[in-house]
Amino acid sequence: MAGHIHDRWFKTMTSTDGKTIQVKTDRHGTGMRYRARYFTPDGDRKEKSFPNGQKRQAEQWLSAMQADVARGDFIDPNASRSTFREFAEQWLASQSGDPNTRASMESQLRLHAFPRIGARQLGAFQPSHIREFVTQLEASGMSGAYARVIFSNVRAVLSAAVEDGCLRRNPCNSRTVAPPAMGARRVVPWEPERVFGVRAAMVERFRPMVDVGAGCGLRQGEILGLSVDDIDFGSGTLHVVQQLKLSLSKAVFAPPKGGKLRDVPLPDPVAEALQEHMKRFPPVEIELPWMRANGQPVTRRLIFTGPNGGHIWRTSLNEDHWKPALARAGVIPKAKSREHVAAREHGMHALRHFYASVLLDAGESIKALAEYLGHSDPGLTLKVYAHLMPSSRDRARKALGLALRPQAPGA
Repeated sequence: MAGHIHDRWFKTMTSTDGKTIQVKTDRHGTGMRYRARYFTPDGDRKEKSFPNGQKRQAEQWLSAMQADVARGDFIDPNASRSTFREFAEQWLASQSGDPNTRASMESQLRLHAFPRIGARQLGAFQPSHIREFVTQLEASGMSGAYARVIFSNVRAVLSAAVEDGCLRRNPCNSRTVAPPAMGARRVVPWEPERVFGVRAAMVERFRPMVDVGAGCGLRQGEILGLSVDDIDFGSGTLHVVQQLKLSLSKAVFAPPKGGKLRDVPLPDPVAEALQEHMKRFPPVEIELPWMRANGQPVTRRLIFTGPNGGHIWRTSLNEDHWKPALARAGVIPKAKSREHVAAREHGMHALRHFYASVLLDAGESIKALAEYLGHSDPGLTLKVYAHLMPSSRDRARKALGLALRPQAPGA
């Protein structure tokens, strides 16, 4: 990288006898004396001025810039002066993909990151600032899982700043920085009696949703998006290929969470419940955009539809049918008005937890369970459900007890 030090107070000239001499300029004695100039890898010219008596400092600074470029560590000083909020807003505006994800990330940064670290310049970030940020999130009272989502969003923004040459390294990746703690809360699966009770309390039209959730482990959006073509009664297989979700308050069809398509076993009781349901409430063709509100329209013959023949809105299902069923089954208190208490731990996701607990108790492997649940990483499945697995001590005791038991003659 070419660079040089320019002395504003003196200029070099050649005298009449051919000698090189230093001549005072019109700026002699005023302002900054030395100007260090260099060119960035993109060809832009950058400079920094130094006062009289600091020529060595100017040379050292220029050498440091040249060394950064040679190592590939060059950081534009102007870019590094951008604040976290300024860079994050520009980065969010350039994101493609699911608009729901972008809107959620924007909201989380605006509410929880910008007030705490939004005004800090990118070049000023140190691991200590991120450690303090994590401490503030943990002290705010929010759940550990939500705090981790916010931390992940901040890390993504700073990673983009590194890639754009605004930051040398991401302070979130420092060995001294730990993500917010998740807490010690564990999944407590429902007992079969509770599943049966809630199923009986659901209105007839939506009762088989409980069968699909508890017997196949589908998420709520996957249940709402279940179509006739997704079920193979002959082979006893349910193909999970789509969900019904909201994209900026508009109903759309989309791939399952994480784009994880999968096949799950269809138990006979669930198959029978679905067949009976389709006789009682024939499937309806529903046309919705694919993935986003302005996406290509697609048509699916949905198994679960509303009384008027349209698709089911998740909020209406939860407030008008699921929570009242929970109350009638004694899971949550009965409401004096239409508004029931919050029941996050007893949402339809509880049916997935029941499904996982039954398979683990039956000896199914974590790898197979992760595939059935649509988890991209079996490690996530293990983290959530490891405490439900029969202990190795239990398995060893049963195996040895069986092996050492005297066999009946002729057995």
